[in-house]
Amino acid sequence: MAKFNMEIPNDLIKGFEQLNLNTEKMIGEMTKAGAEAVHKKVLKNIPKSFQNSNIMKCLKVTKTYKTKSDDGINTKVAFYGYFINKRGIEEPAPLIANVFEHGTSTVKKQPFMRKSFNKSEIEAEMKKVQNKYLQGVKNGK
Repeated sequence: MAKFNMEIPNDLIKGFEQLNLNTEKMIGEMTKAGAEAVHKKVLKNIPKSFQNSNIMKCLKVTKTYKTKSDDGINTKVAFYGYFINKRGIEEPAPLIANVFEHGTSTVKKQPFMRKSFNKSEIEAEMKKVQNKYLQGVKNGK
């Protein structure tokens, strides 16, 4: 009967242990990098009427957080809060952004959020962060 015996190097084992300890931090940084890529694209795709208005103060990238229901790690890019429009009226920023994104019977839609979510670009940014952590496994750090 043939027999095979192999030992895994200690530095590789230490690298996997470090990766295990830093997984949550790595995933958090990955989602943050993806959200920052989307934020840049949103700023590029935003309608001209938004560019110099107060609503731009409402476009935010959230802190990375963990959901209680499924232990997911998330970072959001969205419009939050209220802003004062050109007529001096306070309006909810998410509602106005939604009207531009999806349109109404009187307002033609001008999608800018959906266009900003380019899967390959987001994944590329996330993989950069992932590779930084995987270097530690390869180097045994």
